[in-house]
Amino acid sequence: MRRRVVVLFGGRSAEHEVSVVSARSVLRALDPDRYEAIPIGVTKQGRWVLLPGGPPGLAASAAGGLPGVADEAEGEVVLDQRPGAHALLAPDGSRTEIDVVFPVMHGPHGEDGSIQGLLEIAGVPYVGSGVLASALGMDKAVQKVLFAAAGIPVVAHEVVHEREWQEDPEAVEARAEHLGYPLFAKPAALGSSVGITKVLGAAGLRGALEEALRYGRKAVLELSVEGGRELEVAVLGNDEPVASVAGEIVPRGHAFYDYAAKYLDDHGAELIVPAEIPAETLEETRRLAVAAFRAIDGAGMARVDFFLTPEGGLLLNEVNTIPGFTSISMYPKLWEASGLPYPAPVDRLIELALERHEAERKKGTGA
Repeated sequence: MRRRVVVLFGGRSAEHEVSVVSARSVLRALDPDRYEAIPIGVTKQGRWVLLPGGPPGLAASAAGGLPGVADEAEGEVVLDQRPGAHALLAPDGSRTEIDVVFPVMHGPHGEDGSIQGLLEIAGVPYVGSGVLASALGMDKAVQKVLFAAAGIPVVAHEVVHEREWQEDPEAVEARAEHLGYPLFAKPAALGSSVGITKVLGAAGLRGALEEALRYGRKAVLELSVEGGRELEVAVLGNDEPVASVAGEIVPRGHAFYDYAAKYLDDHGAELIVPAEIPAETLEETRRLAVAAFRAIDGAGMARVDFFLTPEGGLLLNEVNTIPGFTSISMYPKLWEASGLPYPAPVDRLIELALERHEAERKKGTGA
């Protein structure tokens, strides 16, 4: 029998539209002979809606023309939260049995452990990391503490809480000055380059921090690695994770790899896969990627981002536990270059989800 796979996308995040675009690619990658895809869009108000036509039929939103789940969409469903029920419920009482959930939700309320916790309570197998790793992967401030403790070199940074910025902005400005310019100001718990500003000097810090703090109560200031190169590595696995080849991102016409370069400008960046780096650098990048994945207790997948300094050193930037799956995203491109063409990684992720769920069930920690 075909497995019933819920592809869950959208959500109450500033990355809502990016999630919808990623879901398109995942749905296309699911072999209809092996899987019955069940597209569930989550509106920005948090309603779950069954969308038989899938994301390709969704209307464009105001956010840069990317598609979104309409707030008024019909077909609302909820997850049956009784452990082991493995079903979606409609208002009329009808049930849709499911086998596994593939969350393709970026940002808060989806990538940060929230959805993962709900699925754990319901005892439903799901793709990707658990609650702890998802929360760590979302919080760029906390994950840096963990990586540093694990001996993984990280980018020089400062964490800024909204309250301290409001009460003593001069002290924050002094810390930024000590860190050095140029630097990046970014929300601590968001992705897709939403809310990120490159700050060239002290005059731009105030506006950049206020922009970052629009999306949360904590921001991160990171020293820009001038003259460095941006490398990314994909990780796949549970207890024995493996790393892909490395890829390099070279922004074109943008100050950095921002939201527009990623999703709105077809020529906003050049993705070089595999990256043209020495063999020993590649080996170390892959080793550190797996070490970072294990440090957060990751499962299933992650994309690990690095900076390669002009001197040849590697600095870990961040880990993303639900990387982009769009047609131009690095995660599938990296695996294709490593010998796993799309849709093989999607198949493997579903297998890993079911394996992990079964192992936890046998331990008495899953339903």
